Amino acid sequence: MATTLLRPDQTFYPSPRLAEKAPVETLAYMVTFDPTAKAPDALVTLDLDPQSPGYGKQADRVEAPHAGDEFHHFGWNACSSALCPYAPHPHIERRYLLVPGLRSSRIYVFDTKANPRQPKLVHTIEADEIADRAGYSRPHTIHCGPDGIYVSALGAPDGNGPGGIFIVDHDNFSVKGRWELDRGPQQLAYDFWWHLGYDTAITSEWGTPNMVEAGVNAETLLAGGYGHKLHIWDLPKRRHRQEIDLGSEHQMVLELRPAHNPTRAYGFAGVVTSLKDLSASVWVWHLDGTSYKVEKVIEIPAEPASADDLPPLLKGFKAVPPLVTDINLSLDDRWLYVSAWGTGEFLQFDVSDPFKPKQTGSVHLGGIVRKAAHPDSGPLNGGPQMVEVSRDGKRIYLTNSLYGSWDEQFYPAGIKSWVTLIHAKAGGGLSLEDGFFTEFQQRTHQIHLEGGDASSDSYCYS
Repeated sequence: MATTLLRPDQTFYPSPRLAEKAPVETLAYMVTFDPTAKAPDALVTLDLDPQSPGYGKQADRVEAPHAGDEFHHFGWNACSSALCPYAPHPHIERRYLLVPGLRSSRIYVFDTKANPRQPKLVHTIEADEIADRAGYSRPHTIHCGPDGIYVSALGAPDGNGPGGIFIVDHDNFSVKGRWELDRGPQQLAYDFWWHLGYDTAITSEWGTPNMVEAGVNAETLLAGGYGHKLHIWDLPKRRHRQEIDLGSEHQMVLELRPAHNPTRAYGFAGVVTSLKDLSASVWVWHLDGTSYKVEKVIEIPAEPASADDLPPLLKGFKAVPPLVTDINLSLDDRWLYVSAWGTGEFLQFDVSDPFKPKQTGSVHLGGIVRKAAHPDSGPLNGGPQMVEVSRDGKRIYLTNSLYGSWDEQFYPAGIKSWVTLIHAKAGGGLSLEDGFFTEFQQRTHQIHLEGGDASSDSYCYS
């Protein structure tokens, strides 16, 4: 498999400021999965060219060779981090999409170069290779690093902990091995990202595979047993530096979004729910002297509801939890987007001052009780979930499925899946006008944009 060029890939940018000026995307990639595990999951290409008769629709679809993978998150083999001055692979190209199966632990490698609208499956990393070389399974987040492809994993092959990170080779997609040399007290895993300008990595916590694969375990949740910590790492030395406990009240610290500007040592973490009042929250971590601190900067309250309108898991609470399941940060570090999957609300905050966010926009789509409609739909189920932001910050793409077994608990009638485009107004605010709304038979999950987006690349220059 060819991966190198004679000069840097034209989709790489030294800084987020230059990436904001990249050409507008005309194509996106989205993963879909069959919650019954009877049909193969798929990598779907979406037509994003407003001049195309197929705008907002499926342009192509390639199926996995197996059923039951549960496609979830995915990522590129290489990105702008390859331009870092110490990167050993500055001429590698953004060409391959690595798509993990969160249940099967396989990672499929799709080649997008010959025909970007019709990716071709060219390689499969089997679960046994990940288990044998890294001791991990259930691969989740993919990030293209300066020196390799970093992959987080929820746990060990037996479904217990610890979870962690392993490295996949840029050139031949072989698993190099476990990333951590000293993991300290860290056991639970979920997301990870870094501050390349500070040689620092950050990881978050969900639960081991045995804690999440059968659905939310109410006993574990009420005991504060899901993840509630952040971990700070020495990135080049691959050693644990600091554990930050948000408190066991704050359950499931999921998505991490560090500032894109590499001179800024802060970022945002979304927390799914509070055991105190079912609220959800967003926290900011920041470097203070030689250590990192964290504080809650956004709290989204639960909404009162009749028990008759709630799924069995929530009837006793008589409220709908917001369930912040994804967040995303625009490349200029100004706009933070927050998905409240339970209440069906999608929010925009001005985070010019990361410690004092100001809400500037909100739209409702779906929700456990509200079932808010899009202008082009009837009542919707599911809610705003995976969010992706274009490099110029003007377009936001949303899907509505969380995770197969958890979908069934919060939306027991089943989720009819969709993807939609929301426009970000200049100066703040959100608009559903002139977007698109498209339904899919399989459950929709993460989206990435051709050439890069707000969650695909990392930068070494400001």
